[in-house]
Amino acid sequence: MTAITDSSPETDPGELTATIDALAAAAPALASSSPMARAQALTAVADALDASVDELVSLAHDETGLPVPRLTGEVARTTGQLRLFAGELEEGSWLDVVIDTADPDAKPLPRPDLRRMQVAAGPVVVFAASNFPFAFSVAGGDTASALAAGCPVVVKAHPGHSATSRRTAEIVVDAWEGAGMPAGSFALVEGQQAGVTALEHPAIAAGAFTGSESGGTALARIAADREVPVPFYAEMGSLNPVFVTPGALAARGDAIVAGYVSSFTLGVGQFCTKPGLLFVPRGHDLDERLAAAVTEVEPARMLVARIAEANREGQAALSQVPGVRTIAAVATEADAELFGGPLLVATDLDTLLEHRDALLSECFGPTSVLVEYDGPQGALAAASALQGTLTATIHAEEGETAEVAPLVQLLRDRAGRLVWNGWPTGVAVSRAMHHGGPFPATNHAAFTSVGGSAIRRFLRPVVYQDYPAALLPPALQDANPLGVLRRVDGEFTRASI
Repeated sequence: MTAITDSSPETDPGELTATIDALAAAAPALASSSPMARAQALTAVADALDASVDELVSLAHDETGLPVPRLTGEVARTTGQLRLFAGELEEGSWLDVVIDTADPDAKPLPRPDLRRMQVAAGPVVVFAASNFPFAFSVAGGDTASALAAGCPVVVKAHPGHSATSRRTAEIVVDAWEGAGMPAGSFALVEGQQAGVTALEHPAIAAGAFTGSESGGTALARIAADREVPVPFYAEMGSLNPVFVTPGALAARGDAIVAGYVSSFTLGVGQFCTKPGLLFVPRGHDLDERLAAAVTEVEPARMLVARIAEANREGQAALSQVPGVRTIAAVATEADAELFGGPLLVATDLDTLLEHRDALLSECFGPTSVLVEYDGPQGALAAASALQGTLTATIHAEEGETAEVAPLVQLLRDRAGRLVWNGWPTGVAVSRAMHHGGPFPATNHAAFTSVGGSAIRRFLRPVVYQDYPAALLPPALQDANPLGVLRRVDGEFTRASI
């Protein structure tokens, strides 16, 4: 098995400069390429990755220890994302075309001819994630959505899967440029300083990141402190609280136990949607069932030693909080540097509120906290103490909907996705998905890193006023040669003007 370190070779500064210069040179041609041409290129990349799935999965398995079925499914998710954005390009609503034709009789002043659409923001730097070597990495959703928008991309590889990243990048370049896209419009760099230097480069117009709160906020500050600030989209930590009502507990306690333990230990707890908090009514009888389920989960290899060490430190800190008791803990061998075992601790709401700094901090790994609450008001008090999160879940029975309505309202203000009688792990790649949330889940709650709307992060609106037809982009021309849905004088239509 390949030895794993938390660092990778730094891209040479001269090579980095040449890479970003090439991105900048390719930007005008990529931005002006037709949506259909980019759709075909994204599909070509997806096909090439699918054709190399065995090779890529083998590399990633050696580097990360993640199981082959999980990695095989992740490649399929990655290529599915690429094809989703190809479909978005073909459909055209992402252009957000609005046309207000000239009105000489408008009051108080005549209105000029105004035609608005979205255009590519410019070159983008993507920081790959640790826990998804494909779906949130070199050819993942950030890259796919930026390329779909017409933005050149440079990816800063994650050191936990360097060889996988390099090979994936080679496949992407060959397929992307082979499909007619501009040379130099996609590239890979390595090393922490290379990523920072790329983000600081004046040619970079935006950045995207998936990872820790500390890493995301540090990079966001760099983007904001540039001489010319640029938008930076960071998906960061999340506790993903789950609330269980008395009715749900009585009706299906065993299923809730099984689902919860499976969810918070899935992938050794290395999912950004892992349920880190479970709120249950005081007087529950779950301890023995939870302990039995947790102890059946064997320790497993985590992605890199740094993550495994942070998990162990986080577990130790949780266990030492006054008023916290351990329901179940599965220890790892003393020399198992890369391994993590599950820990489930419990406390009550008063303790949670008293020690919120310790108990409301994400512990990335197979770790979760059960919290006992008293009645609907207790659930509301718990929800009120939470910061922004990617997801929030309620397990309740149909007869309890009126009772939990105020809780739903509170959680809506704190989460980007509300789950009913399910579990948050597993993020569907679809047009309706929103994978984001208020800080610290992300730093821009209005944007998603998964689903068709992710393309909006890398676009900006431009209005053409009284322009001659010969200079208008196809989407704004009277004849509407792209056939996209447009809002013309307040009415949605695909017809020509």
